[in-house]
Amino acid sequence: MRYPHRIEHPPGLAGLLSRLALLLLLAGAAVAQAWSQSPRLDVPFVPTPQPVVDRMLDLAKVQPDDLIYDLGSGDGRIVITAAKRYGARGVGIDLDPQRIREARENAREAGVEGKVQFINGDLFKTDLSKASVVTLYLLNSVNRDLRPQLWKQLKVGTRVVSHAFDMGDEWPPERVEEVDGRTIYYWTITEANKRAARRSAAAGGRAGR
Repeated sequence: MRYPHRIEHPPGLAGLLSRLALLLLLAGAAVAQAWSQSPRLDVPFVPTPQPVVDRMLDLAKVQPDDLIYDLGSGDGRIVITAAKRYGARGVGIDLDPQRIREARENAREAGVEGKVQFINGDLFKTDLSKASVVTLYLLNSVNRDLRPQLWKQLKVGTRVVSHAFDMGDEWPPERVEEVDGRTIYYWTITEANKRAARRSAAAGGRAGR
C-alpha cells in the first residue's frame, strides 16, 4: 500500500545521506577531541611592549653570563631581547605550543637560536634552580601560587622581575617603576626567602599561599 504523503528518495540518495551524516559525526568527534586535548591556559597571551621589556632587563642588570627564565614566554621577546642586547642565555616556558613555535621562529629570525630555547611545559612543574634572572607577565593569583616555588628553587641573589603583577603583601617589591603606563616590580631572592620556604616545607604547607 502506498502512503499518499510519503516522500520517495531517488535511488542511491539514502546511501549518500547516510555517508554524509557519518562524515559529519566523525568530524564533530575529531573537533571535540582536539578541543579536549588543547592546553588550558592560566593566563591569556598579551605581549609585553618592547619598552617594558627593555626596562625589565635593565632593572635586572642582565649580563652576558646570566641565564634568564621567562615564565609564560609567549612569542619569546624577553629572552630574545636579552640574547641580542646583552649576549645572555635564555629559556622560555609556555603551556601553549603555538606560542612555542612562534618564539622559536622569532629566535631564528633574530639570529639567537643558539642562545635561547623554548620549552612547551607547565612552569609549576619546571626546575628553575639554574636561573639567575626570572621574568614574568602572569596574573596576581598565578604569581602568588608561584612564589613558594621561587623561594625554594632559586639561589640567593637571583633577580625576579614582573610586568604588571606583584607577589602579594608577604613579598613586597624592592623597586617599582612605571614605563609607558605599565608597572614593573623587582625583587631579589634572599636568605630570608629561603628560610620561609624551608619552614613551609617542614610544616607541610605552601608558603604564602
